[in-house]
Amino acid sequence: MCGIVGVVALEHRPGSGQLAALARRMADLQAHRGPDDSGVWVDAAAGLALGHRRLSIIDLRPEGRQPMSAPGCRAMVTFNGEIYNFQSIRARLEARGCGFNSLSDTEILPHLFDSLDPSALSQLVGMFAFAVWNPDQRRLMLARDAFGKKPLYIYNDGETFAFSSEIQSFYALPGFDDTIDTDAVAEYLMLGYLPGPRTIYRQVQMLPAGSWATFAFESGRAEQVESGSFFQFHARPSPSLAGVDRRVVKDRLRTLLVEAVERRMIADVPLGAFLSGGVDSALVCALARRELGRELDTFSIGFEGSAESEHEQAREIAAHLGTRHHDRMLAPEGLAMMDHIAGVLDQPNGDSSCLPTWLLCQFAREQVTVCLSGDGGDELFGGYGRYRDTLNDLADPQRIAALGLGIDPQDVRPSDVYMSLRWHIWLPSQARSLMGGFSPQVEGLVEGWRAILDHPADPALHRMRNIDTWLYMPGAVLAKVDRMSMQHALEVRCPLLDRDFAGYAMGLHEEDCWIAPATTKSILKEIASDYLPREWMYRSKKGFGLPSQAWSADAILGQCRDALQAPGARIRTLLDPEALDATIAHQSQPGCFSIYQLWPLLILEKWLAAQPARIAAARSAAAREAA
Repeated sequence: MCGIVGVVALEHRPGSGQLAALARRMADLQAHRGPDDSGVWVDAAAGLALGHRRLSIIDLRPEGRQPMSAPGCRAMVTFNGEIYNFQSIRARLEARGCGFNSLSDTEILPHLFDSLDPSALSQLVGMFAFAVWNPDQRRLMLARDAFGKKPLYIYNDGETFAFSSEIQSFYALPGFDDTIDTDAVAEYLMLGYLPGPRTIYRQVQMLPAGSWATFAFESGRAEQVESGSFFQFHARPSPSLAGVDRRVVKDRLRTLLVEAVERRMIADVPLGAFLSGGVDSALVCALARRELGRELDTFSIGFEGSAESEHEQAREIAAHLGTRHHDRMLAPEGLAMMDHIAGVLDQPNGDSSCLPTWLLCQFAREQVTVCLSGDGGDELFGGYGRYRDTLNDLADPQRIAALGLGIDPQDVRPSDVYMSLRWHIWLPSQARSLMGGFSPQVEGLVEGWRAILDHPADPALHRMRNIDTWLYMPGAVLAKVDRMSMQHALEVRCPLLDRDFAGYAMGLHEEDCWIAPATTKSILKEIASDYLPREWMYRSKKGFGLPSQAWSADAILGQCRDALQAPGARIRTLLDPEALDATIAHQSQPGCFSIYQLWPLLILEKWLAAQPARIAAARSAAAREAA
């Protein structure tokens, strides 16, 4: 796991020393992603520099240093991630006469993409974001993994083109345009995160998950000449699974997941696993222990005095599986760490579980460098409670009537039920009021979400799985895990998001995931029950957010008045001040308080407040190095 950067001077062509210094400074702004090594490579004739910060996982020797080429290749690569099937790809390349200087998974990439042909992306099993520069073509190809586990941002202001694993690396650019995108703010209010391609900055875009793009640099401009998608999860009942015995489906899923876990246990450094009281992480650990026979260190945290903490359930699972379990009890201090969490995010993320994720990663990193995780199970197999509630509502006209939608139950669409506060942080109407209106682009975005949920070709459960896999997973879940883990240089691997396993899961029928009225991700729970007591796999889910005693309504409201209503609050330049004040007043009324709505507002303000100093520090350091 690493951090990558690149910069192309479009207008003024600096010398190679200046380009190298700029790329090095950009990379050093994300040194936490790769504390073990760094490297810079410059193509002075093209005005391009590539940079890299390395977290050494495979081939710890200097030969694994990046940016990297390979014998007989012109292409230069800077790479973030892991290619789990690189050994089999390397064997095929060696059989064709390709040479190698290292044992690193990175070195297969110059061979595969020397001519910038994206077709080889379908061969890669892993998580990644990378750039390939072909100096002969003067073209750059960027690519990102199937589910967006690894981030990749693009900046282009007409004078400078750049890319990076984290937005903050762009702060080193002399003319960085820090204009906030108000459409992104509207999107954040509704979702509590930014799924891309839009980001918080107007001049920064995110490369979508499962996609690639090629850029040409001619006549002082960057032009995207090609782009495409090599994978998109689309839950849709597969005809090939119709009528297939459930035991056959279970066995195939099990086999694919065992293979996925085994691939993700390859490392030249200590490896462990996160373990909560839930199904997904428990199943990953069970397969590692029972099917693969591996020793395993497992990690969890708990909150003192909290009935919501899962640490006791994690201990039970660890004891049953025989893992070397480590847990740490913490006093919940949500407000005390809010400023810190907001300050390390590269763009706002209103998920309060960022904080416990940060603490868990800090704890695990004391003993291991890589951790397996259960992320992805809820989206791939329909595990969220909001799926259950929506399906039960849609099946019962009386429940629909009780929702008070003002719509005849016969005319209710899935989007009318799902796009409630089950899914939204602020409803579109509420966010529209806070913003003082939406642009046509945002209105179109909301209608696009409705279209996904109301698509007549797919069962309602599959539509919800799709929209959350496309938006919530990369924007909230995976972004949170990447940013919080990489603050501690911890690599997190997600076997459930293996492309072969997910590809099979997306063809499941609704009855494979949902048994009315209460059983979600049923087939995954059945597999897990082969290794763990069945009742454990069907107990109520507690989640991994902050426990309620980590804050109080009075304390949160006090923070809102201090931070959001202060004369110099930056959020007041983006939202309608009167609407914001009315919102805080309403939340102060008995029965109206919502931590889920106020926490993202506080994170947004604290993130906005932290950026001027971060930008100034980056520019100052870059200027000193240039001098």
